[in-house]
Parts: sequence; C-alpha cells; structure tokens
Amino acid sequence: MVTIRLRKNGPYVVESDDVRIVDWNGAPYTVERRPVALCRCGASTNRPFCDGTHSKRGFEAAEAAVRE
Repeated sequence: MVTIRLRKNGPYVVESDDVRIVDWNGAPYTVERRPVALCRCGASTNRPFCDGTHSKRGFEAAEAAVRE
C-alpha cells in the first residue's frame, strides 16, 4: 500500500519504495531519493518535486481530513 502524507503547509510525501512518478505523456521522472516529496505550493523550481520554497513563500494549506 502506498501512503501519501500531506505535511502541514508543505509537500505531499509519498511513502513507498514501489512508486513511479510519470508526466502526462507517461514519461517517467528520475526519483533521486525516498520518500518522494511532491510540490503542493506550485513555487518549486524542481517541479513536480518539492525544493522547500513553500517555507520561504509562506505557503499555507487549507486541506485537512474531516474526522467522522
């Protein structure tokens, strides 16, 4: 099972060794390290991967799971 964890005001973190990241044409990205951090703020210079720019730009995410 793949777990995707949302870091508070940070990236999507894909916690799995068995995952491929592909673009809209199906071409794979080279994944340098695990877990994989994917940009959520849109400001990374290394998209789709997170480069930490969210902390410099003051990104604030609104998403949170709703507990039942």
